[in-house]
Amino acid sequence: MASAAQWFEGSRPRTYPNAIAPVIAGTGAAAWLGDVVWWKAALALVVSVALIIGVNFANDYSDGIRGTDDDRVGPMRLVGSKVATPKSVKTAAMTAFAVAGIAGLALALTSAWWLILVGLGCIAAAWYYTGGRNPYGYSGFGEVAVFVFFGLVAVLGTQYVQAEKIDWVGLLCAVAIGSYSSAVLVANNLRDIPTDTESGKITLAVRLGDKNTRTLQTALLVVPTGCTLGLIAATPWALLGLIAVPLAFKANVPVRKFAHGPSLIPALALTGLAMLLWSIGTTVGLFLA
Repeated sequence: MASAAQWFEGSRPRTYPNAIAPVIAGTGAAAWLGDVVWWKAALALVVSVALIIGVNFANDYSDGIRGTDDDRVGPMRLVGSKVATPKSVKTAAMTAFAVAGIAGLALALTSAWWLILVGLGCIAAAWYYTGGRNPYGYSGFGEVAVFVFFGLVAVLGTQYVQAEKIDWVGLLCAVAIGSYSSAVLVANNLRDIPTDTESGKITLAVRLGDKNTRTLQTALLVVPTGCTLGLIAATPWALLGLIAVPLAFKANVPVRKFAHGPSLIPALALTGLAMLLWSIGTTVGLFLA
C-alpha cells in the first residue's frame, strides 16, 4: 500500500502552479473590473486544484493500466510502480473530480447556471486526456486542452464568477497563463519522447520531434511577456509581471541546451514557478491600478 508521501508525490505537486496561477490571475482581472469576491475566488481555487489532482491521478491510472508508465523518468507513478492498485488510484481521481464538481456547482448556482456545463466539460476533458478508448492526449492534443482549460477557462471563469463579466485584460491574462501551462506540458513530453514513442503515445512532442518541440517550448515562454506589454494599455503597473522573465529564462536553459531525460525535470518545475510569479506580479499590478 502506498504511503501518504507516495500518494502526495503521485498527485504531482510540481503541477499545482498550473491550478493556482489561473485563479490568482483571474482574481487580478476581476480586481481590474472592480469586483473581487474572495469566497468565490477561494471556491475557484478548490475547483482548479481538485481538477489538476484529479487529472493527474486519472493520467496515472490510464497510463498505468496501458503499460505506458512501466519505464518512466519523471515523478512517482502509483500504478506503473505498483505501489498502489489501479482501482485505488481511479477512486482517488473520481474523489478529486467530485470535490471539484461540488465546489463548481456552488459557484454556478451563485453565478450562472451554464457554468455547470463548463464544469462537466472540464471533468470530461480531464478524464479523456488519457482515459477511454481514444484518449486525445495520445493524439497530440494535450497542449491545446491545457491551454484551453487551465488557461482560457480557468482564468476567465475565475474573473467571471467574481465580476460577472470578462474583458480583454482577462483574456490577455488567460493567454499568458495558458501559454505557461502548455509550456510545462511541452517540457514534460519533450522529456518523454523516447518512452512515449516506444509505447505508442503520440504526443505533440512525438509528432514535432525533439528540435521543433524545443522551439515550441521557447516560444510559449515568450508569449506571456508579450501579454504583459499588451497589458500596459490597461496600466503601467502590469509591468510587474516582468518579474517572471528571469525565472522563465532559467527554466528554458535545459531546453535550449538540448538536455535529455532527468536533466529536463528542472524545466518543468521552474516553468511552473515562473507562471506563478507572473500571475502574482500581474495581479498585484492590477490591484494597484
